[in-house]
Amino acid sequence: MDVLSSLPAFLLAVVLISASPGPAMALILRRAALRGFRATVPTVLGLELGLYAWALLAAAGFAALVAASEVAFLVLRVVGAVVLVWLGLQAWRSAWREHRAAAGGPLAPEVPPAGRRGRWVAFGEGLLVQLANPKAAVFMIAFYPQFVPADRPLFATTAVLALLQVAIELVLYLSLAAGVARAGGWFRRRRVRQALETASGTALVGLGVRVAVSSR
Repeated sequence: MDVLSSLPAFLLAVVLISASPGPAMALILRRAALRGFRATVPTVLGLELGLYAWALLAAAGFAALVAASEVAFLVLRVVGAVVLVWLGLQAWRSAWREHRAAAGGPLAPEVPPAGRRGRWVAFGEGLLVQLANPKAAVFMIAFYPQFVPADRPLFATTAVLALLQVAIELVLYLSLAAGVARAGGWFRRRRVRQALETASGTALVGLGVRVAVSSR
């Protein structure tokens, strides 16, 4: 099997994997709905940089060490769970602020950091969510070798395939973000925003708990 003959299967697998629910999808949907398209771009770039880093680490053998080490896998699992739960709690906090504002309380909706700082925060969230995902290490070890022929250099071929996956996900995620952002006015209505923050917070906390209790 050569790379070109396995490319259609690889592309189909990438599309299906990218479209499946998970931390990345939850983060993108929440940010696009509440902050708009431009504010979501750094988050997507952070997620994809994290994905590419895991692919290279898998090709270099580091991801296999992480997956094989009980301590390393546990640490990564705990960090990933903490990150997701923290993001979920932040969403719940925003929902509570909306509830207080709607009830005539003194708290106004929280304003996210603006300008360059806001973009770096969004980028860091995406990067951290991806790098702190222990399942990403296991996935990369199992996924990419299937599409790398034995006579091809593992690292270079994985790097090229990972770039292709990043390109596909950039198109998919940015298209999704643009579509959701178009309805941003509706999502930013107080009641809708409160419901969305509550739902996304619940999803992120649930994903964090799942990561915490998951095994290889």
